[in-house]
Amino acid sequence: MPTTTWNRHHILSLSDFATDEYNAVLQTAASFREVLSRRTKKVPTLQGQVVTNLFFEPSTRTRSSFEIAAKRLSADTLNFAAATSSMTKGETILDTAKTYLAMGTDIMVIRHKEAGVPQAIAQEMDRLGEKVSVLNAGDGQHEHPSQALLDLSTICSLINPEKPRIELLAGKKIAIVGDILHSRVARSNIWSLTASGAEVHLAAPPTLLPKFFAEYLQGTANAERLFIHWQLEPALENADFVMTLRLQKERMTAHLLPSLREYHQLFGITRNRLKACKSNVKVLHPGPVNRGVEISSDLMDDPEFSLIQDQVTSGVAVRMALLYFIGGGRG
Repeated sequence: MPTTTWNRHHILSLSDFATDEYNAVLQTAASFREVLSRRTKKVPTLQGQVVTNLFFEPSTRTRSSFEIAAKRLSADTLNFAAATSSMTKGETILDTAKTYLAMGTDIMVIRHKEAGVPQAIAQEMDRLGEKVSVLNAGDGQHEHPSQALLDLSTICSLINPEKPRIELLAGKKIAIVGDILHSRVARSNIWSLTASGAEVHLAAPPTLLPKFFAEYLQGTANAERLFIHWQLEPALENADFVMTLRLQKERMTAHLLPSLREYHQLFGITRNRLKACKSNVKVLHPGPVNRGVEISSDLMDDPEFSLIQDQVTSGVAVRMALLYFIGGGRG
């Protein structure tokens, strides 16, 4: 384990993450990845603690990986589903959180369709003087810290499996393509990837990539590393990595695209389009995937290019690292 001292009580955003924190997560996740390769895939790090997954919207990868991560650390887990909870009878979000607090919860992992809900719960826990840690598992169009960290881990571990660190991405070109407007994943990745020294190129139709993204990092030292394109080709040219994003049709309240077919013709990632990238380019996608829309089905399943399954595997190790740190673990 790394020797970095961890002082962060909640993990709500990557906007103020420091280099040492990124590297602590990457190197601790690498240690846990070794644990997951053993016959006995369990350590007693969080034994006796309770991790509650408060997911107010559907999820497969994030919820399941947080659950198995907690269990691999020997924590007890509670899983909340809004559709079968007392919220259907009028209970508020904060009252739901306080109910799980009363049951002895030590860590709350929170996902919600509205931005700011994890922050509101964290503020309430702090106001009450409770030592409960809150981890943002995705909130509206705000951020998704653990997804960006597992993406970072996937890429850095590919470059150097023995010692993954963000400095490995300095000077790399990374294209993020798709529904950036609605993507909390893109927002978190912008923070983490530019902090690593990589050039981040966003590409999407103007309806899914408004002009204000050009000023997303305004006033920060990393602002000059972010570029926006309303055509795909400039973003892909000599790219080292390409991250495609799902078209979030459930969040689109207006007709932002003529058709899915036209989107694929102009912005879908295919083998032919990857010819503009570096010869050893790799493709990522946070999932779930609309096959044949954001990415061609054959490319998604090709291990020569696709890191999508590696992202899922990295997710467990990275989330173990995050729970380890905010659960009181030390390097």
